[in-house]
Amino acid sequence: MKDKNQQKDTNQEPTRSELEILQVLWEFGPSTARFVNDHLNQHTRQVIYMSTLKLMQIMVEKGFLKKDESQMKHIYWAAQEESKTKSLLLDRVVDTIFNGSASNLMMQLLGNKKMSDQEMEAFRELIKKIDEK
Repeated sequence: MKDKNQQKDTNQEPTRSELEILQVLWEFGPSTARFVNDHLNQHTRQVIYMSTLKLMQIMVEKGFLKKDESQMKHIYWAAQEESKTKSLLLDRVVDTIFNGSASNLMMQLLGNKKMSDQEMEAFRELIKKIDEK
């Protein structure tokens, strides 16, 4: 029997709304549903508290979040590290949209977005590190 905090489907991806919640928790750490809702309302889009709370409860069932019920105010946190989740999502994008070609993804990004001088320098440094391996 699976623990209720384990993700039921390991291939399941968070929805856009679930990712918005995860972004708040990754940035600020363990938080109440009220804090997450208030942050979404101030910085993302208007959402109803009960909708945020229900979605966070569903995310616990899916295994995206964990919850501490030992206090009156329940505290939620992301079940997986930000980098792991983003890596899985990026791999899916590369595989499905760019036929598994990371270079096609990079060419698309470089062609679509204007990079600052600082971002361009960081990109060059990353390429140098990859070449040194």
